Amino acid sequence: MYDINQKTIFVLDHTQYFSISSEDYVPLDFLKGKSNNPSDPPLPASSQQNLQFSKSLWTSSVESSIEYCRIVWDLFPRGKLIRFIVSDTAAHIVNTWKFATQNMSHVLNAMALVGVPQWNAPQSSDYSVIHGLRAAIEALAEPTEQQLILMQNQEAGATGLEKIPNKGRVICITSARDNPSMKSLEDIFHNVLLQQNTVAMAQKKILPIDHCHLVIINMVPMNKETLVTNRAKKDLSPCLSTEIHTTSAPEISNKLTHLIMSHYDLASTTVTGIPMKEEQNANSSANYDVEILHARNAHTAICGNEALLPTSIKEGAEYETVTLKWCTPRGCGASDMSACPPCLAQHRVTPVDVTSRPSSCLINFLLNGRSVLLEMPRKTGGKTTSHLLSARGGEIFIHALQITRSCLEDPPSISEGPGGRITDYRIADFAAFIKAHRLVPLKSKVKPEDNLHIARERLYNRSLYFPLTLSTTIVFNLQRSLAWLPNFLRKIAKEDMDKTDEIQCQQNIYDLYTASTRRELLPFSNLNANRIKGHKKVDQYKLFCAELEVIIKSCASTPYHKKILENIQNVRAACGDATVKSELDATSDPSGKTIIRATTDSPLSPPHSMDTSSSGTGHISKATKRNFSNVGQRSLFDIVSSAERSQCSKRTDFSGRLCTPLGQVAKLYPDFGLKDADGSATTATPVKEETLGIKLEVPGIRT
Repeated sequence: MYDINQKTIFVLDHTQYFSISSEDYVPLDFLKGKSNNPSDPPLPASSQQNLQFSKSLWTSSVESSIEYCRIVWDLFPRGKLIRFIVSDTAAHIVNTWKFATQNMSHVLNAMALVGVPQWNAPQSSDYSVIHGLRAAIEALAEPTEQQLILMQNQEAGATGLEKIPNKGRVICITSARDNPSMKSLEDIFHNVLLQQNTVAMAQKKILPIDHCHLVIINMVPMNKETLVTNRAKKDLSPCLSTEIHTTSAPEISNKLTHLIMSHYDLASTTVTGIPMKEEQNANSSANYDVEILHARNAHTAICGNEALLPTSIKEGAEYETVTLKWCTPRGCGASDMSACPPCLAQHRVTPVDVTSRPSSCLINFLLNGRSVLLEMPRKTGGKTTSHLLSARGGEIFIHALQITRSCLEDPPSISEGPGGRITDYRIADFAAFIKAHRLVPLKSKVKPEDNLHIARERLYNRSLYFPLTLSTTIVFNLQRSLAWLPNFLRKIAKEDMDKTDEIQCQQNIYDLYTASTRRELLPFSNLNANRIKGHKKVDQYKLFCAELEVIIKSCASTPYHKKILENIQNVRAACGDATVKSELDATSDPSGKTIIRATTDSPLSPPHSMDTSSSGTGHISKATKRNFSNVGQRSLFDIVSSAERSQCSKRTDFSGRLCTPLGQVAKLYPDFGLKDADGSATTATPVKEETLGIKLEVPGIRT
């Protein structure tokens, strides 16, 4: 009773404008035959061909608003109250908050007495919808039967409520010229609302309005343009929010059906494939569809959200409907229901088109003591029974059934999985992951909400890629065999990575590249890694680099992360991964944008399955675009050259190069033959001077 939909008031414009035609003509078939009155002249041929009629704007607004009431009262027999106010020269109250007037018969009889507006009535400024809006605010301040009980208990001191909640919604169906006219209606409504709250503070018999939701529907004839534009919900003040919708007269019923789903948190389900016998030929049957409305929880109770349910948009509608297929009907007895899965939730249902023949047949079928199972297709193939339709006590309910393992069964073993028994779950890694993200009390001036937001964001980023088993990962299989890998993963996970961390990671990447060029086997130690060992050496390094790329992408938050990611992609390209080569070639695009393929597929898939065009993998995410034009790009040659220079700087240079002037060639054995020249200068034989080019081979350097 504290929701804003506890009170709903329809304000219907009964001015002269609503007596005009909606321009939605309904053709009539002329039946040939004799009239009951022989004196009646026959209709001319021209009249027989053009026999048609159209509803007025007033009739369209009354029918759609009453259909709104029917849906609400079918789904919520008590607690959701609706009132009608007709506005012309004054406000005419159709019903009250008393339960005796909250029914279709009372409202229809009152509307029949009101009648269609007179189009030939004299023009007067007294005709206005403002009278009805004023009366609607006064009606919102009136207490309902439940609020009266709370007020009496409050006076007696028997209730713990300091203030009785009072919220409501006003739906005004009118027609305005332009947006300034709509703005004027909103301002008048807002001022009257503030005045009413001031009056309510001084009186005990009425309640102040905590919040009011004003929905203005601007209705025009068919194919007529309007200057009023749609506007989403907007808060004008703490006690008033408004929204504006423009629709033609034939579409107002669909508009209100769309609005009622958000007003009362409803969802739509279309039951397809209902076999029904043809009305004209009883020997043949056809399949029909029936759309029903119910509480949204009937969908969300199964999977937590509606994302996994098959949805579609019906022609002419603005909302989605979940499509479920008719299954074999059964009875409603205990023996018939014993085979059904456990029920998670049940809610009343009502058809959208209550007057159609398929809806009538489905309702009568269920009210006669039968129940129907509804199937939904699985994305992995096949179907599963997800809902049940049945009737009890003259009311039809939809039941949300358990489609996963029931909580009533024995708990599953940790080694059980969809592919049989699995014994290589990463239980220790998962426990360490939980310990690393524990929350502890912190005495700080920072707001707790900020810390909680940071913790959630960190947990989200680090859990984007977490293989459940060791047989579906390479990186976490090798972190005990490769000495540098655990430290590399810790550095990558740091949110404040600095230049030192980047240099260490670059050295690790260089070691990986060196091992790949030497065709060294990756040191797998897990016995469950037989599938990994079956790949070629080059493919193993491709998959290893691909998984490292996924991990780095989930942590990439600094320019250092981006540099490391680029170097990993260079190593993948050097290993012959064609997909990465095409991505690296895309960096020459003049726009400076690079498209990097992000995949969460298992790295143990064959190399061709890494392509985003493959349809065989179910874990490939959408490609993400990143622009690294502001980060200095380093090629593989730059990485190798910098590593060689850093190694050479630690060694003493060749003495011949140090002593020889720049541009000259160093002499080999310059003192050779000098001792013989000192012993016998006369017999000295001139030595031919030879200059030899020095070819120095230092590891990593060639001169």
